Amino acid sequence: MSDVDVLIVGGGPCGLAAAIAAQRAGLRTVVLESEVIVNTIAHYPTYVRFFSTAEKLGIGDLPFIIATEKPTRRDALAYYRAAVTHFGITVRQYERVTEIERGHDELVVHSRTRGGVARRTNVGAVIVATGYFGSPNRLGVPGESLRHVSHIYREGHEAFQQRAVVVGGGNSAAEAALDLWRSGAHVTMVHFGPTFDKRIKPWVQPDFENRVKEGSIHVRWNSRVASIEPDSVCIRATDDAGRSERLPATLVYIMTGFAPNTDLLVQVGVPIDPTTGIPEHDPETLETSVPGVFIAGVVVAGFDANKVFIENGRYHGDRIVARLLGRAAPPPPKLSAELDT
Repeated sequence: MSDVDVLIVGGGPCGLAAAIAAQRAGLRTVVLESEVIVNTIAHYPTYVRFFSTAEKLGIGDLPFIIATEKPTRRDALAYYRAAVTHFGITVRQYERVTEIERGHDELVVHSRTRGGVARRTNVGAVIVATGYFGSPNRLGVPGESLRHVSHIYREGHEAFQQRAVVVGGGNSAAEAALDLWRSGAHVTMVHFGPTFDKRIKPWVQPDFENRVKEGSIHVRWNSRVASIEPDSVCIRATDDAGRSERLPATLVYIMTGFAPNTDLLVQVGVPIDPTTGIPEHDPETLETSVPGVFIAGVVVAGFDANKVFIENGRYHGDRIVARLLGRAAPPPPKLSAELDT
């Protein structure tokens, strides 16, 4: 007999929303989270304000009430803590899932606590909602593992009066560069493309461009990092000339995003498309090719992180529960105008 009906790997917003859907269906549910709940949001820069309005980030119909239109990181952390308490979600924090084992009539989830205690949980179904955080897109260049290099950006105070290089051309890179400049750092941004990637927040791009025009922030477009040294970053132009340049740097922030965490899926036998990074699954029910193993959240999108957000990923649990109960999947939600492009 199973210990629980549904075990969810990952305590992010999509995993918590799936837990609420399962509980409402009368299914015994537990969430295993290797760190703290909504760990990705907890590691956001301290100043972050979301694209989406608060109601688009809510789970389980619990109102997300704030005084402004767009919630901040702190607003979100408080809300999701409240959601866990309000819905009585059973969450085993700081417990990492190490293996999903296929049994005869059920699945067995092996996990280990931070204190090293091994656990075994018999389950009817597993939802893998591990998200992206923790598996950064690495440049693969010499020096990337040096102590002054980070794939996570929190705030700019540590870079006061320092020379900082930001690598990337997305929203995270632009916001980091601006925050560093406002914190008194000397900032250069390096990106392999001729301009920004898509989905720059509409209030961020003009601010960044104005700082570049006035010479407050420097940019090296069409440039790739060749290597990182203790006190500099060596870059090379991507054009035919291939010019090289050495940028002084005491701090380096690599804002190139994260890759989906599919280790558990691979281990249990779910094929991953090598081109898209998408696990083999039924798009209607989100059940993988391994019966009883489902995916939710950004893992569904593979390498294209711009397809799944909290806004639509929070409904993945409803589709999975419908499959478990033998019902038709509900229609997909409509995204905010800023994301539906």
